[in-house]
Amino acid sequence: MVPTHGSQMIYAIALIVLHGCDPAWAALFAPIRPVLGRYEICVVADPIEAVAEPGWTIERLDALDAFGAAGSYDRSKLAQLYGGTRPLVAHGWQQLGNQFTSTTLISPYPDVTFSRLEGGTLVIRWILQRASTDSSADAGLSPARAVREAVAAR
Repeated sequence: MVPTHGSQMIYAIALIVLHGCDPAWAALFAPIRPVLGRYEICVVADPIEAVAEPGWTIERLDALDAFGAAGSYDRSKLAQLYGGTRPLVAHGWQQLGNQFTSTTLISPYPDVTFSRLEGGTLVIRWILQRASTDSSADAGLSPARAVREAVAAR
């Protein structure tokens, strides 16, 4: 995965702010009480190709693999809604100072009632705020190391 930066990240953040992050999405697709970090789940009208950072791989996955097992959503209803369609998925991460963010993009995505698939992109962000503010310690920090350090600090 490639760290994100630059104008495309600013564009993606602006899109998220303009469209808002609805807690209904987090209730469906995020753990109820994450052990570490917090989740933000937003929708944007743009296609995944416009939201993904340069260098991110966009691939087709089975719907259940794309959404994972963390949330309380109805897995059989999700599988039925997608049928044979496999959503496009992209993953990336970013380290800025003491904040680590892992992002998953999914398109198309279900509406909150699971009655239809929506165009645009679902943006799932897991955000971990680290205790250290030493920016020199963040250089080259891998996602696995960021998580290990956060667990150790608890």
